[in-house]
Parts: sequence; structure tokens; C-alpha cells
Amino acid sequence: MLRLLVLLLICLVSPLRALTLTPLVEGLNHPWGLALLPEGGYLIGERPGRLLRIDAGGERHLISGLPPIANQGQGGLLDLALDDEGWLYLSYSEPGDGGAGTAVARARLQKETLIDWQLLFRQEPKVAGGAHFGSRLVLTDDGYLFITLGDRYSERARAQTLDNHLGKTVRLHKDGRVPADNPFVKTAGALPEIWSLGHRNMQGAALRPVSQQFWAHEHGPQGGDEVNLILPGHNYGWPVVTFGEEYGGGKIGVGQSAPGMTPPLWIWVPSIAPSGMHFYQGELFKEWQGDLLVGALRGQALLRLRLAGDKIISEERLLTDLGERIRTIREGTDGALYLLTDSGKGRLLKLTP
Repeated sequence: MLRLLVLLLICLVSPLRALTLTPLVEGLNHPWGLALLPEGGYLIGERPGRLLRIDAGGERHLISGLPPIANQGQGGLLDLALDDEGWLYLSYSEPGDGGAGTAVARARLQKETLIDWQLLFRQEPKVAGGAHFGSRLVLTDDGYLFITLGDRYSERARAQTLDNHLGKTVRLHKDGRVPADNPFVKTAGALPEIWSLGHRNMQGAALRPVSQQFWAHEHGPQGGDEVNLILPGHNYGWPVVTFGEEYGGGKIGVGQSAPGMTPPLWIWVPSIAPSGMHFYQGELFKEWQGDLLVGALRGQALLRLRLAGDKIISEERLLTDLGERIRTIREGTDGALYLLTDSGKGRLLKLTP
């Protein structure tokens, strides 16, 4: 059951002030996607393939109408995003010939059912195995949808070629159409929806306020997790350049830099396994305004990255005593932060001063 009024005081997490964590929803099965409903309550997607609506009073409702989902390894029901017109966008691992791949669709929620289902994107090719699906969804104020995609692990070399969606970011209109000004629209042999290439496994992305820059982070191999400013047509290097190494040791690619490869703005060695990403804008944590917040799975923390221009200048690790994998970060209209923890007993937590 919910414990809406129970407060956990985490006192040794920040030199600036104590933080308060309020558990809102408990007993979730590897929650991944989170949308805050304008009327109050939440939509929560569980990776094994279940979508829940939690109303403002705490009652749970199981949502029907999901497509077939490949629940394997890191795959399943992934990110959620809600726009101002009432469309719910979902990313998920889609089964098919040859294995599975990340797909994105949108639908409207009518009571406890998804209706008006529209498939917007399908990652090609499908690949066997359960690793590196990505995936985050970012909606822009001017009507675009960014999608981050994994390299599907076994096919990492294809992150460097433009005839597939492996290890790429994609930019679409919100209805799935390809924008005419995408960087590879006129490139022979390239898939026109591609925005950037050379990525490994991106599980966090966000728009920076005011500038509307598209930022993302990705998992490195045994070290070398990265934060990147994702620019159109840029190549971010994987697997030619990386700050990580093969599992068990061994060099990957040519080293940490190469001509034509865009370097990361920040790296983590050893890996923290980042997931979830948000630029803070609210009033509750005034000293955090403009900072980049990142969840850590392996690192079991909430990371606050301070910026100067487009450079990251410092990092603060918060909630290190919580001992939980932080999967997703959302900001409410009240300036509070809402965090999903990833486990078979996952929780939705509210973070306030």
C-alpha cells in the first residue's frame, strides 16, 4: 500500500541542505517510464510490459491496449512521454523477424484503455539478444520528437553506418513524419530520420531550457559513460573511440579521440550506468536552477552536474545513502522531483527540500 505521509529524511546527502524523500508508490516491478498527469496522479510503465495509472488518491488502474512487447534482458516497456494535446508516447522493445528492436508509438488514454494507436517508428534491423535498446523520448515545444536508440550490443560496428538505426538518435515530427531539414535527408543510402550516430546505449535525454538544445548520456563499456550535447549530423565515436574497455579488459577502437568524432562533455570512469536525465527549472531548489540531474543505476545516486555555458564544471552525488538504482527523473509543476527506483520492488519517490 501507499505511504503518502511517511517521510524519509536523508540528512547526509548534500552540503547545501537536507533533502526529504516521500514514498508515493511502492511494490513496482522494474518501473521505467513515468508521466505526471495534469489532473494529478501518474502513469508508470513497468519494464516487463505493464502500464499503470495511479490516481491522485493512490488507487492503481491497469491500462490495457499495449502492443506485443519483447520482455527480455534490458528490453520491455521503456519510456513514456505525454504532450499537451493528450497523446501518450511510448517506447518499447518490439518482437519480430530476426529478434527485437526499439519501437515508438502514441495513443490516447480513455479511462483504462489506450485508443487511437499510431506506430511512429520502428528500429531496423531487428537483432537477437536482450541488450542495448536505449531508449528515451524527448518532445520539443516546436513539435518534434527525439528518440535515443541503443546499438543492440552485438551489432556495435553498425553504429557508424547510416543505413540502419543501431546506435543512433532519431528526429521526427510528433506524428512520425521525417523533417525536411534533418541532416541526412539528402545523403545517399542514409535513413533520413537519423539525427546523430556513433552511440552505444542511451538511457537518458533532455532538452535544455531556453536554448532547447538536445542533450543525452550513454553507457560506456566497463567505464566511459558519457554526457553529450547532441548536434545534427555529428558522430559521437562509438565504437571507434571510447573511454571504456572490453569487458574483461582490452582496447576498443583507436583510443579516446579521432578526427571527425565529437568528444563527450563529461565522462564517468568507472561506470555509474546513467539512466534518466533532467535540467532543473523549479523554485524549490533555487540553487539547482539550470543544473543537469542524472540518475545512476550501478552508481546508486542522483547526480547534480553544474554547467558554465555548454561545459560541465562540477558534479555532486546525492542520495548515496538510499542504496537504490535511480532509473527515471521527472519535475512536477510544484518544482518537486519525482524519481523511479529500478528493482523488483521499485518505488516512486518525491524529492523536496
